Amino acid sequence: MTITLDRPEACVETGPPPERADRYRVSVEEYIKFKRDGFLVVRNLVSPTEVAELRRHTEDLMQGRLPEQTHTMAEGATPGSGTAVQGLEAPPAHLSPDDKVQYFLRIHMLHRRLELHERYLLHPHVLDVLEALTGPDILALQSMLFLKPAGKPGQGWHQDSFYIPTQPDTLCGAWIAIDDADERNGAMWMAKGSGSEPVYPPGDGYGFGQGDLGGIARVGGVSDPDDDKNDLSRIADRYDQVLVSARAGDVVFFGGHILHRSKQNWTVDRVRRSFVGHYCNARSFTRWGADPDAAEPVDPVSGMTNGSHVLARGDTHLPFARPRFGTPCAALLSAAQRRRQGEGAAAMMGDMDSGLMGALPSGPDAPHDHEDRED
Repeated sequence: MTITLDRPEACVETGPPPERADRYRVSVEEYIKFKRDGFLVVRNLVSPTEVAELRRHTEDLMQGRLPEQTHTMAEGATPGSGTAVQGLEAPPAHLSPDDKVQYFLRIHMLHRRLELHERYLLHPHVLDVLEALTGPDILALQSMLFLKPAGKPGQGWHQDSFYIPTQPDTLCGAWIAIDDADERNGAMWMAKGSGSEPVYPPGDGYGFGQGDLGGIARVGGVSDPDDDKNDLSRIADRYDQVLVSARAGDVVFFGGHILHRSKQNWTVDRVRRSFVGHYCNARSFTRWGADPDAAEPVDPVSGMTNGSHVLARGDTHLPFARPRFGTPCAALLSAAQRRRQGEGAAAMMGDMDSGLMGALPSGPDAPHDHEDRED
């Protein structure tokens, strides 16, 4: 397929891509677990070779060796909060390797700057699972790289849809473990089953929630690791709080409503790295995450930002972006190819005169095809 990124109509018509032999198929048991618990751990979804690539990349980043790290952090600018967001900067060059690592905690949206991050945001096995859980139409919204060296803080109870609203609300996260994660180095905790909770709106400041529900409480201190200051702690206490241990290569999928947290990395010599993507069904509307470099980052009428986010799988009637580095995904297919992939959705006989799609009318006088009998 020949592709010109700034002229999507130039795609050569070759039909939908063939079914992949290595496609991951979510089992019925996994699907039920995700819907029931609000999260699902898929073991070994990312290969050891890919984990090694992510480790090399993060080590180079923390040592300031990436060519894109053209600016240097201020001396002593180490992140002190689990919610700190950093840019792609290099630590001061004169520091020791161990001290350089301490300058990092997490960086957002690098898929818009680095090919590797785009590739893992659009990882085919991750998208396979998402298709079953939220799909078949998937919009890739956000990438985050968590580095969390020894001693760094965690993040208190929160719901991801509080930060990334989509309508309908179909948000789902995919957390790729780059290192083994356990209680000592700050693995995630989930309030099991809390995905059935509404998204609690903020009492003040930033955040989104379902404030139109009768009797819903407004919350403060969201993401604060101090439970006494985080109002969501009282909600989380209604549920079984489970440690989600993961081995490198495992991927944790979790819905946008489930309450989750992480705690401090208590070790002295272990990092807890992870690559996290956030996605929604591509038919959902969002005003989050405008890309200033997109052709139309914000729709001037509706405020919609879907045109800033990459169509990963399936199709949509809404705008979408194409991957900057050409990672294979649905955004690079022609409209006709995407439509053919979704033809199953129109397979029923919806054009019948009755409008009943083949179903027989029901009523006491309706004809039937079984013999009369006495019960």
